[in-house]
Amino acid sequence: MENRGQLAFTFKQLGQVMIVGLFFGCLVAVVAHIFVEGVQYFSSQRTAVAPIEAFGLKLHYGQLFTLTIAAAAIYVLKRTFGIGRWHGPADSIYAAHRTDNELDVKTGLSSTLVAFLSASGGASVGQYGPLVHFGAVIGSGLKRILKSNMSTDVFIGCGVAAAIAAGFNAPIAGVVFAHEAVIRHFSLRAIAPIAIASCSAAGLTELLWGGTTLFEVGAFEGELSTLLPFALVMGPFFGLVAVLLMQSVRNATKFVGSRGFSPLVGLTLAVLITSAGGAFFPEALGLGGDTVRGAIGLEFTFAFLVAVLLVKIILTTVCLSLGLFGGIFSPSLVIGASAGAIALGLCNMVGLDPVGSVGIVICGMAAVSSAVIGAPIAGVMVVLELTGSYEYALLAMVSIVTAVLTSHHLFGHSFFDRQLSDRGIDISSGRTGLEMMDRSIIGIVHDDYARLSSENSAENGINTILSAGMSEAYILEENSSFIGKVTLQKLLLAEPKTKITSLLEQDPISIKSDASLQQAMEIAVEFVGESIPIIDREKNEMLGIVTEGDLFKDYLQLQNKIVDLERR
Repeated sequence: MENRGQLAFTFKQLGQVMIVGLFFGCLVAVVAHIFVEGVQYFSSQRTAVAPIEAFGLKLHYGQLFTLTIAAAAIYVLKRTFGIGRWHGPADSIYAAHRTDNELDVKTGLSSTLVAFLSASGGASVGQYGPLVHFGAVIGSGLKRILKSNMSTDVFIGCGVAAAIAAGFNAPIAGVVFAHEAVIRHFSLRAIAPIAIASCSAAGLTELLWGGTTLFEVGAFEGELSTLLPFALVMGPFFGLVAVLLMQSVRNATKFVGSRGFSPLVGLTLAVLITSAGGAFFPEALGLGGDTVRGAIGLEFTFAFLVAVLLVKIILTTVCLSLGLFGGIFSPSLVIGASAGAIALGLCNMVGLDPVGSVGIVICGMAAVSSAVIGAPIAGVMVVLELTGSYEYALLAMVSIVTAVLTSHHLFGHSFFDRQLSDRGIDISSGRTGLEMMDRSIIGIVHDDYARLSSENSAENGINTILSAGMSEAYILEENSSFIGKVTLQKLLLAEPKTKITSLLEQDPISIKSDASLQQAMEIAVEFVGESIPIIDREKNEMLGIVTEGDLFKDYLQLQNKIVDLERR
């Protein structure tokens, strides 16, 4: 009977895993296709507007109309739903690291819609970040509805993996990205539904729409041993380009926030600046797929590539900081491909012409984007699945690791981690660290301590402490106002009639009442004694005590909870 029960439970779990994985794969694949096809349709309407010629230049102006319409729609959505800020992958990562990891469905879906409007209008933003967050929002929402023992971060991972798989036709990269960049842990229970979601998303996209191809590269040409040194040397350069992009967006966002621009002013500025840049360089607008393919095909001149790289960084910065919301991953692909082609041009300038040079362009695209999202392994897998070439993947890996190392030291783990850090959230400490910061010390405070008044003598204090079985006592007023702390050792050394207020400890260690478990643990490192008082600093009121044992017990319970969560 026990074996039959275990077998039934196993099949129930397998059925649940398959249903959840297939649901996410199919849903996200459909949404991703609609998103991309919709953006391409509206982009074709924008580019169909014939440019005007002035001073020997072709000036494109179609984006002025499409961006104005998109900005108006975004402004109405923001006012109608009362949304303070749009959400993206950083919020998905944060949610996946919390036990109360529920994402705001209204804001999440609105953010995806706003990203669609922005990209359709020609804004220099991407599709993958919004789709990743869409998948995470659906995962979080579905977990609330279903009675499943799978943790919410697994549901979020399914949505994230499906978005990457559908967008790149790279299911293995989708699985790796979900684990490496978002949920950041591996377990047998997590990888099964995530893998099913990723594969079903790629499979459905291939079945219904023939798959998605970001770029096409022929068979590898040249000597791998000759190209590897180029890929290695260029890696730090690609890392610096990634830092330039991320720091530009970050600084501009801070500047706009400090100026207090209203949404209307911000969107108006974004439309005007983006339209002006796109008038001269339409290749810097939208998702940038054609620009990536042109760079890989070596169709552009060196000067044009430099201009596109700089304009793309500027326009992406303007759009993301002023309200034309979207992803940063697609822009990083365009910037990376341009940086790779520029690196190749620099090689040619000094008399070097490596055979199989398109590999350097792919290295730039993979290295810059991997540094931005903080997922080097996923970056390598994307190249491997898109090109089907071990040689290209190996070249890209060499550039990726050096680029990521460079950006990590100069900027941080990823753009998303830095966004969270700017909001006061340190994701590097993992789930345990986040939970310790959110866990209030008040939950473990108790009143098992000896209490004295300022009128007591040393003799009274000794009797009270011994009766309580303690080695120290706290001196309080009638309203629990904290006066100080005294130890049994000091009382025993004093005259019996000595006023107890003259025997107080100097500056005893205490913990403020709104402290977190993390802050309390940091304070306890310096503590030697029996207990630590918890004080409401505004009222100078003592609420109780905690011991080192209380802190470590609470910490171990939390740690066991996180370990159990990550095994699911």
